Amino acid sequence: MSTDTIFALASPFAKSGVAILRISGDKALSTLTQLTGKTNWQPNLASLSVIRHPSSGETIDTGLAIYFAAPRSFTGEDVVELHLHGSLAILREMLSVLSAMHGLRHAEAGEFTRRAFMNGKMDLLEAEGLADLIEAETLQQKRQSQAQMRGEMSRHYEALRTQMITLLAHLEAYIDFPEEEIPESVLDNLKGDINHMVAAIHTALDDGGRGERLREGLMVAIIGAPNAGKSSLLNLLAGRDAAIVSPQAGTTRDVIEIHKEISGFPVTFLDTAGLRQTTDFIEEEGVRRARQRAEAADLKLIIFDATQPMDEESRGLIDDNSLIVINKIDISHPRESGDPDRSRTILISCQTGEGLDHLLLSLTNRISQLYNPERLPLITRARHRGLLEQTLSHLKRINTHAPLELTCEELRRCALCLGKITGKISVDDVLDVVFSSFCIGK
Repeated sequence: MSTDTIFALASPFAKSGVAILRISGDKALSTLTQLTGKTNWQPNLASLSVIRHPSSGETIDTGLAIYFAAPRSFTGEDVVELHLHGSLAILREMLSVLSAMHGLRHAEAGEFTRRAFMNGKMDLLEAEGLADLIEAETLQQKRQSQAQMRGEMSRHYEALRTQMITLLAHLEAYIDFPEEEIPESVLDNLKGDINHMVAAIHTALDDGGRGERLREGLMVAIIGAPNAGKSSLLNLLAGRDAAIVSPQAGTTRDVIEIHKEISGFPVTFLDTAGLRQTTDFIEEEGVRRARQRAEAADLKLIIFDATQPMDEESRGLIDDNSLIVINKIDISHPRESGDPDRSRTILISCQTGEGLDHLLLSLTNRISQLYNPERLPLITRARHRGLLEQTLSHLKRINTHAPLELTCEELRRCALCLGKITGKISVDDVLDVVFSSFCIGK
């Protein structure tokens, strides 16, 4: 536990009705006493208090003060919260006063949560879930981050890690303590246990990046020929003039983005340059970027002009992750798209807004299929995925016919990789299992 006492605003430094200032560390309670003159603080009880300058005695503000005694606090240390008026003058003065007090310093970025982790109040996954919750902008992002904060992902990884450690302990006991009665099933079932763990990690990795996609937002590229209505569709989705609309072909040169929530999912729509052959260098670069973003997008809206024959270049981009949008149905009878799956063909008019509800419903259905909110993802960051891939690599190196010492080393590395995901790494884990399971040392 750190000996420093830290402080910081837990709310933005901005004008507001209420601002929260948090202090954590051994001097938190004595600091509160110096600021208020009160000594009989009861934990977890809010008290209306006059906050005074500890040197001059001048009143700074009147607000609520709450003392959380260690270890029953966010950081696991003594914590004080001051709920003050959100005046910039008050906040500046309070920060100045605390900075001048002996033994106190301003917290570094993320230091409160880091102390919570170091003091066992949460693991790394839960800390990351907290960070994601703070950044969450949509309902589905909130749900995913809260599930991670509750430890639902951590429990899965810890169960798998415990299985590895138990198997490792049994094997090492077999090597180091041959006089003990080790169940023969341990060796007989070794291959099956390894295959089970490999399958579990494969299942986690083969998730289509759902967790990362939800954290970062889904990309939907609007693709089509010049003047098919791509920019008009972007503006219709945005509800504002986000892109320039012009009858002149080639107006859009770069990729234009808007962000929108679709049924709780964060979605970024990309308006791209019209697909056509051109000798204009800048437009040619725009077309290249359009194709590049289309390939990387989670979904594509391939838009066609109902008044024109369907261009083959746009038609060639249709795949399983595409919706076909026929625009300008207000002035022309729509042509057949030629797509056998007619359920993904949407007829709209960007001019009148007709068909927009159908398009949004189709997008919602496709996004829900991609993400599947009923099943919690086990990976939400590239860090988790990389460590799982390392774990899988070590598991696949295990040869059940090789010396047990080699198998133990690979299992040890597997447990280390999984432990890095949650932050629970201990050299005593294996010994704990050995001594509790086999009573070695009696």
